[in-house]
Amino acid sequence: MSVKWGVLGTANIAKGCTIPGMKMANNCELYAIAGRSESKVQSYRDMFGFEKAYVGYEKLLEDPEVKAVYIPLPNNLHKEWVIKALKAGKHVLCEKPLALNAEDAKEMFAVAKENNVLLMEAFAYLHTPYIASLKETIKSGAIGEVEFVDTAFFTQYYEEDIRLYKELGGGAVYDLGCYCTTMILSLIDSEPDMVVAKAEFNDKGADVLSSVILRFANGARAVFNVGMIFDPGSNRRKDILYIHGSKGTIVSDVEYNQSGNLTYTVTSGSEVSKPEVEVDQNYKLEIEQLGRCIEEGEKPHVSAEFTVKNAELLDKILEQIGY
Repeated sequence: MSVKWGVLGTANIAKGCTIPGMKMANNCELYAIAGRSESKVQSYRDMFGFEKAYVGYEKLLEDPEVKAVYIPLPNNLHKEWVIKALKAGKHVLCEKPLALNAEDAKEMFAVAKENNVLLMEAFAYLHTPYIASLKETIKSGAIGEVEFVDTAFFTQYYEEDIRLYKELGGGAVYDLGCYCTTMILSLIDSEPDMVVAKAEFNDKGADVLSSVILRFANGARAVFNVGMIFDPGSNRRKDILYIHGSKGTIVSDVEYNQSGNLTYTVTSGSEVSKPEVEVDQNYKLEIEQLGRCIEEGEKPHVSAEFTVKNAELLDKILEQIGY
C-alpha cells in the first residue's frame, strides 16, 4: 500500500535528493508540494509530477489526502512546522537536525505521541545497508571492542546560504557535525562523559570550522572535525571514517550518503578484507522505511531515543564552542 506524501518546502535537499528518492520508493505516492513562491511550486510540480501544488504551507496541511509530510525547511523553522503537521494528524519526516536543542526535540516527539502519529528525523545514510554491514562486522568481533572513532565532514563555503546564519540555525556543527555525532553514537554504545570543542565563526555568528573530542563512559574515545571551508562554488567535500578496535581497524572507502557498489577496508591482525555492499539510493530507503512504519507498524530506524541522545550531545558541543 502506498502512502500519500506532501513536501513542505522547496529546498535544494528536497529537489536534489529526497524527492528523487520518493519517486523511486515503491510505497510512496508523490502527491503534494507546498512553498511560498508560486513560480517555484509550479516548477516543482512540472519537474516531479506532483498532483497538487500549494502556495502556503498551511494549505498542504489542510489537505485530508496527505498522510505523511516531508519537511526540508531551514533549521530554525523545524519545530514550528513539525508541530503544526503533527497536530494536523500527519506523519512527519523532518530534515536533520530535527531540533535546535534536545528539549525542543522532546517536545516534538511528545506532540507526535499525543496525536498518534510518527515523527522521524531524516538521516538517510543511517538507512543504508552499508552502515548495517559496518555494524555487523564490529558485532562479529573482527576488530574487537571499538576503542576510537575518527570522522570528519568538510564542504565548500557558500556565497549565500541559510547555513551561514546563526539565526537560521546554520553552522558546521548543525549542518555537518550531526552526521559525525550520529555515526559515532551508532558505533559506540556508551554515554559521553567528556566533551571538548573549539570553533571558528563567521561574521554572521555561525561556526565554519569546528573540532570536537569525546570520551565515553566505557573508555572509548572519538574525535571529529567539520567545516565549510573550501572555495565557494567548488562543490568540493571531504569525508573520513576510521574505526580503531582492540583487534583491528575499519576504514570507510566512501563518503556519507553514497549509493552503488561500496566497500570498506577491514584489517584484523595480518588479514585485510574489503567487504562489498550494494546500496540503493539512501533517500528512497528512508522514505520506504517510514512508509512501512506507517502502514505495517515497523519501528522507525532513527528512533526518538536516538534523536534525543544525539541532540543532547549536540547541545554540549554547541555550549563548548560558544555558539
